[in-house]
Amino acid sequence: MAGSATDRFDGKVALVTGAAMGIGAGVAALLAERGAQVVAVDREPCPLPAGNGHLAVRADVSDPGAVERAVGEAVAMAGRLDLLVCSAGIQRYGDAPGTSIDLWREVIDVNLSSMFYAAHFAMPHLLKNDGAAVVNVASVQAFAAQRGVAAYSASKGGITALTRAMAVDHAPQVRVNAIAPGSVDTPMLRKAAELFASPGGTPEETVAAWGAMHPLGRPASVAEVAEAVSFLLSRRAAFITGATLMVDGGLTVQLGGT
Repeated sequence: MAGSATDRFDGKVALVTGAAMGIGAGVAALLAERGAQVVAVDREPCPLPAGNGHLAVRADVSDPGAVERAVGEAVAMAGRLDLLVCSAGIQRYGDAPGTSIDLWREVIDVNLSSMFYAAHFAMPHLLKNDGAAVVNVASVQAFAAQRGVAAYSASKGGITALTRAMAVDHAPQVRVNAIAPGSVDTPMLRKAAELFASPGGTPEETVAAWGAMHPLGRPASVAEVAEAVSFLLSRRAAFITGATLMVDGGLTVQLGGT
């Protein structure tokens, strides 16, 4: 939907990392639909939103030089930067002794350090513009962990802490918030379902079982999560900063058992 005037981003330039698929691709498409000029960043090819004036940048966000280049290309193209959405992320598995040092560094670099790099290079441009805003994509696993996700959980907890610090540092000029999704029906979730499908079961059944753990009884759609990001970037959220919005279908508010 086009949205009301307070949902629109006409005249604004948005940089979205992790935009090749999943949440990042959904956010990029929605912001473009609502009037933003979108710079889509990923190490994989990005599907550009419909319409002219958008830019796809191939960049490994775990490399600070690549992030600096992506921000520079965005500003060179449009002359400004108003919105930043950091959605790039990977999921790896292992407890602390079972996670190699290289794997730990990979997860932290992609999931957490990339958000610092994006802020480091983008914030000077965001600070120049009224209504600038940042949304970082964390996870419910910033607040409650499953077994065998030590690096992933640590990276997502770091995102929420970084978000709070940035919100304090850059208020009132730039609002900085995060979202914490539960299970979202993305290629990443389906890849995990292939790994953990029960013997004789299917990935589809595993996705459905994970969705059933949420009080709303299903995983979120990418579109639903993108709407949450759009809200936090919009003028409707003008008095919200430093928050982490739970987009988890009630997953983190329930007690186990019956």
